[in-house]
This record gives sequence, structure tokens and C-alpha cells, in this order.
Amino acid sequence: MKPTILTHDSSFHSDDVFAVATMLLIFPEAQVVRSRDNDKIAAADYVIDVGMRYDPAKNRFDHHQPEGAGVRPNGIPYASFGLVWKEFGEKIAGGRDAAEMLDLKLVQPLDAHDNGVVLVGNKFPSVRDYTINDFLYSFLLHPHETKEDLYKIFIDLTVMARGLIEREAAKANETLRAERTVKEVYEKSEDKRILILPEEIEWRRVVSQLPEVMFVIYPRNDSKWSIRAVEESQYVSKLSLPESWGGKSGEELQQVTGVKDAIFCHRARFMAAAKSQEGALALAEIALNS
Repeated sequence: MKPTILTHDSSFHSDDVFAVATMLLIFPEAQVVRSRDNDKIAAADYVIDVGMRYDPAKNRFDHHQPEGAGVRPNGIPYASFGLVWKEFGEKIAGGRDAAEMLDLKLVQPLDAHDNGVVLVGNKFPSVRDYTINDFLYSFLLHPHETKEDLYKIFIDLTVMARGLIEREAAKANETLRAERTVKEVYEKSEDKRILILPEEIEWRRVVSQLPEVMFVIYPRNDSKWSIRAVEESQYVSKLSLPESWGGKSGEELQQVTGVKDAIFCHRARFMAAAKSQEGALALAEIALNS
């Protein structure tokens, strides 16, 4: 028989959408039931975000009971998405490291929102980020829609959430692979101020922990080479490219740099490009000695 996954009916939040989506990645043929009926809750194989009980051994994943369902070491309480992810995330993500990356990036922010924990402040009055929660809540029941409509909407949203989780899991595993490559390049580099990568891969998280690295060079998919300044903090480079390069391209940039195949330098001086690896390396070395 197909297992039943039960969550509450009426309104929905991002944590029950994503918790059910996570369960459906484990049990794609499961039947999803939306109800608050105690008999249906007792009969369901998996109960999400309702029932006032957290007991993973019994497949119960609610966090609304007076004592809650636990708090992470950083202070963010668990919501149902986090409880389900704690149980099944490693299997879905393909490993512990990937599961932890998704927990930080996706699960904890949604758990925080569901528990009323504010992660960021608003810099501009009446203006804030449009979040995944806003996107989901735009599908809440309108006056002309029925409960049957809302059930279909909920199921459609779990399909989207499943796709997002799968994409983020694939991206996490690719990031972990890329980071292993970056570490290998760093260990073999004689001048650790410049890393020359064999492909365009994610490097920022690893390099942020390597204080010597100032510039990263890598091939682009258009057969050109990029040089990127490593950030010291958000949008602030450890060492910007020379001021005289900012916004220049083509012959103008080649004249000011002396690099014959220099192509472009961003006006904010965090990125430049050349036609060859040698040209990009020459730009980096000039920038280091400017």
C-alpha cells in the first residue's frame, strides 16, 4: 500500500510545503492528506506539522507542542521542515556535508521564518527582500477558490519545492567537488596569492578561508580567461585592480596595462578578462605589484 503523508489543512506555510516535499522525495508514490482530524492523524504513516508530537521513531514531525521540538546550537528552533530534514536530509542530499550545506542555505531560514525568528533587518523603510515565503504565500486561498483548489495548489507547490531541493542538492555536491579542486590547486601553487583554476567552478567559500589568496584566475565558457579579486567582505575586495584600469576595454586597457590580449576591466575593479591564461596571469601580477 502507498504510505500516507498527512499535514494540516486550510492555510499553509513554507515549512509544511517543504517538509512534505522532502517526504515525497523519499516516498514519491505516497498519498498526501491534508487534515486536522485526530483519527486521520492517528492512522497516517507520516505526520507533518500537526498532531502536537515530535517522535521520529513514530514518523511524527510536529513542533507546535508547548515544549517545541528542539533548538539548534545557533538558537534557531526547529520547524517541521528542519525536523524532517534532520531525519532524511543526508539520504536526499547524498551525504552529510551536502545535507549540512542545504540546512544552512534553505532549511534553517525557512525554520526561522516559521518560528518568528528574524534573520536580517530592513535597510530601507517599507522595502524588504521578496523571499521564497512571499512567493509561496501568493498562492494562498482567494475568496473565489475552494478547499479542493487549495489542495491542488498545495500539491503543485510541493512539486516545485521538490525540484528546488533536488537542484540545491545537486549544486551542493558540485560545490563540494569544486572546493576539493580549489584546495588541491592551492596546495600545489607556488605563489598562493594567485590561484589558477582548471575550470570555472565555485571557489569563494574555500578561498575566503585562505588569507594569502588575492586573485583567482579561471577559464570562461567563451574561451577567454577571467581574473577575480577575492572579497575581504561583501563587495569589498582585499586588493582591487588598479584604479587606472577601471571601466577600460580593448586597446585602451591594453595600453594602460601593457598586456596585449587584455579585454576588459570592470569599473568597480573586482574583475578583468584577457584572451589567454598568460594574459590574465600578467594582469594579476601587475595588480599585485601596483
